[in-house]
Amino acid sequence: MSQHPSYSIEFFPPRGPRGARRLDQARRRLAELSPAFFSVTFGAGGTTRSGTWETVRETLHTTGVPAVPHLSCIEGTEQSLGAMLATYAASPVDRIVTLRGDLPAGMRFPGVFHHANELVSFIRKHHGDRFHLEVAAYPEYHPQAPSASIDIDNFVRKVEAGADSAMTQYFYNADAYFRFVDAVAARGVDIPIVPGIMPLTDFAQIARFSDRCGAEIPRWLRRPMEDFGDDKASIQAFGRDVVARLCERLLAGGAPGLHFYSLNKAREVSWLWHELRLPTQAAAVYA
Repeated sequence: MSQHPSYSIEFFPPRGPRGARRLDQARRRLAELSPAFFSVTFGAGGTTRSGTWETVRETLHTTGVPAVPHLSCIEGTEQSLGAMLATYAASPVDRIVTLRGDLPAGMRFPGVFHHANELVSFIRKHHGDRFHLEVAAYPEYHPQAPSASIDIDNFVRKVEAGADSAMTQYFYNADAYFRFVDAVAARGVDIPIVPGIMPLTDFAQIARFSDRCGAEIPRWLRRPMEDFGDDKASIQAFGRDVVARLCERLLAGGAPGLHFYSLNKAREVSWLWHELRLPTQAAAVYA
């Protein structure tokens, strides 16, 4: 296990020229923070899949920061996934975020692999230890898991298949993270499990995300945010304080780093990085 905390940042492939410009601006600014890596998501149902590799290449070229593609089981075949892995193996990519992926509406099952542990096993079979494999973890449990114990079983299978580390779905309850880590440790899991951190300055947007992905917004957090209404300054101040204190508690409790969901924006991640005094190479503007 790494001796030093790992701090990383996630992007999604942009759509259209405007999205590309916004990502480029955010990426250049966030590169000044010198994160361990940038990760790039993999859209379900072909929505952004073609842009993942392009965004990874651009990120490597423009920033020099290691770029990490997400790879999903959704709609994949052994041939298409094998071709993608061969492309990554021939590139500087040395880490992959390995996921089942979210099923598009109307799809009952993913492609050739139904679960992320099967994809992890496939990569290990064909590429050995060429890649560091990251998997997902759900401190508040996956919304489709029949029970908490079954979700723990699923996570353990991914580790047994060859996962090196994990990053979590975002959450706002630190106890959920620590209990999850304790639960999997009791099953013999000792890989780093890095908390996923979602800045909280656009409450309506995060509430929509949370309703879809099952991340809980606690009542003590939701009600004040609702009371602020259109008062953006109060929402920002309250949200920043909540997330900064969450990060402090996680790091003080032994979390092996933080993974920030940027939503292709730099301002809030930069502010948190500065507030938490995380290591950085260059000063950034946080106003």
